[in-house]
Amino acid sequence: MKNLLFKYFICSLLLGTFIYFCDYFNFQLPRFVRFYVNDFLIVPIVLFICLQILKRTKNDENYAISLPLILYVCLVYSILFEFIFPSYLERYTKDYIDIILYFASGFLFYKLQILKK
Repeated sequence: MKNLLFKYFICSLLLGTFIYFCDYFNFQLPRFVRFYVNDFLIVPIVLFICLQILKRTKNDENYAISLPLILYVCLVYSILFEFIFPSYLERYTKDYIDIILYFASGFLFYKLQILKK
């Protein structure tokens, strides 16, 4: 169980990269995968990287990111990618399902982080 969070991070990173390159090279994946999977994967990827940086800077291998901080990151992602960026950048679209996915993946990160202990 100790490496579960790390394994989830690696799998998420590989899957997200695969989806990105499929989109880049116009390889058609199912709509659900193209539009929603990376939104589910991004928050744990970012939080895992932040967790590793915080562990090293605080010199505490048992450091954990608190639930309020995880929820804050999910909220920031929701506001930026679902409300602000779609207004100014054509690449982004407003989709309320993405907000649910950000928070669901944040909660999953929190649970995996607790299981590690």
